[in-house]
Amino acid sequence: MLRDKNLIPLSHQHQRALALCVRIERASPIPEHDLEVWQDEISQHCRAEIALHFAAEEMVAFPRARGFEELHALVDELSADHALLRGTCERAERRSLSSADLLNFSRQLSTHIRKEERQLFERLQELLSSNELAHIGEGLTDALKTLSQACVIPTEQTKLRPTK
Repeated sequence: MLRDKNLIPLSHQHQRALALCVRIERASPIPEHDLEVWQDEISQHCRAEIALHFAAEEMVAFPRARGFEELHALVDELSADHALLRGTCERAERRSLSSADLLNFSRQLSTHIRKEERQLFERLQELLSSNELAHIGEGLTDALKTLSQACVIPTEQTKLRPTK
């Protein structure tokens, strides 16, 4: 299903997070000497976009989804994912992630994003009217207005490498 224009800001952020996941997957196993640089990049993503993205979803999209009994379990699951991923972001800030932790973070984040896109957003588009989706869009615009416009540029160690 084509993404409703009111959910596109979240979908664009999902695309950027998935690009990070692809780079982590391709770089794995990440050598010990590159762990700090990867954790720095994850920390930057978390501060610049992921934390605000999660907050916007929790303030705007999740409460609306909870209005539907069928979405309660999914929203609970997505909220639990947010808590787990925030914990990994905090560990990246402290530079306490291993190569396996980075790969696990990538897989958890990727799975979480796909769940939101394929399950939550699809059902919201089916269940909500155009006006209700527009109301969500307004809420997301407001919640995301302080989002940093800074771009996290991969370093030499974290840039995408061709597959072998």
